[in-house]
Amino acid sequence: MDLWTAAQALILGVVEGLTEFLPISSTGHQIIVADLLNFGGERAMAFNIIIQLGAILAVVWEFRRKIIDVVVGLPTKPEARRFTTNLIIAVMPAVVLGVIFADVIHEYLFNPITVATALVIGGIIMLWAERRQHVIRAETVDDMTWKDAVKIGFAQCLAMIPGTSRSGSTIIGGLLFGLSRKAATEFSFFLAMPTMVGAAVYSGYKYRHLFQPDDLPVFAIGFVTSFIFAMIAVRALLKFISNHSYAVFAWYRIAFGLLILATWQFGWIDWSAASA
Repeated sequence: MDLWTAAQALILGVVEGLTEFLPISSTGHQIIVADLLNFGGERAMAFNIIIQLGAILAVVWEFRRKIIDVVVGLPTKPEARRFTTNLIIAVMPAVVLGVIFADVIHEYLFNPITVATALVIGGIIMLWAERRQHVIRAETVDDMTWKDAVKIGFAQCLAMIPGTSRSGSTIIGGLLFGLSRKAATEFSFFLAMPTMVGAAVYSGYKYRHLFQPDDLPVFAIGFVTSFIFAMIAVRALLKFISNHSYAVFAWYRIAFGLLILATWQFGWIDWSAASA
């Protein structure tokens, strides 16, 4: 492994960790940054699976107490069973639609122009969602109903379009459906666990031939870096939302998306051959 490859792995690990759970689209940032770094091809597909696992492990660790409480309480606590049922319900739409459409979406939509367009549109929707009057029906994740879970599950499916953001879709969907900002954010984190692990296992098995022993050092750098920076991002986001709205992320999405579109429109950067 040469120094440049190590630097690529480090940079992409940082990008994944910082963006995976913020409503700004980690996939979109990975596509753009990987193209700028000229890090692509089959090796990149395997690398992305590994760094996503690093990011999700950070959330599992951060919410380990809640996870343990739910697992231990399943036999005796109705709220634990309701929470688990809601997670299962919410993850199913993405599982079904992901299996059906994943390859088509990856072939036709994984490019910087799609990402930039989705960033701008998503940012505008976020601003609208934050400025409308909130009617809160569920203060915590334990107050959610199965109907809330169904709605958020379908909202998550929008994130199959790169640049939309899985966390952005579920969080803003939660706000629109009557969840408090805290409940929407935490449920987005919990929903990420089965969704991302399932996607990683599915992709890992499908592309198992891409994993080569020689790439282990590169994967290790990306995995550890992604874990560390995802932990930082999750903790920072939970503190941030206690006193702020998501408007700052919306404006970031719009500005970043417009910048990418401008570089394409004026020919400053050739994105025509870019892909994940």
